[in-house]
Amino acid sequence: MSDHKGAALMLPSLPSAKVLPSLPSAKELLGDKGYDSNRFREALVERGIQPCIPSSKSRKVPLPYDKALYRQRHRIENMFGRLKDWRRIAMRYDRCAHTFMSAICLAASVLFWINES
Repeated sequence: MSDHKGAALMLPSLPSAKVLPSLPSAKELLGDKGYDSNRFREALVERGIQPCIPSSKSRKVPLPYDKALYRQRHRIENMFGRLKDWRRIAMRYDRCAHTFMSAICLAASVLFWINES
């Protein structure tokens, strides 16, 4: 399955100013070329979120994106790399999605605590 199909399933849970004005909203979404689809971009714009996604090679006319903002994506990749240092998360030992999410939350809490001290 392509990346943007999975991301489209998670899109309704993103906070946006148009849906929930009282909560802080997502202003931009950083994604790699795997998230480049017209449907996904339109869904983001409808929710008031600016897509920062480079165009895939298959696009005849490349779409513009903020290259300075896109350079910050390495921080996201570093975070996933640190989470995957935990063998339980990298190998996905937990069968239940709830237990797997709990393991991710525990690992993220420990990593945050280690970086703060």
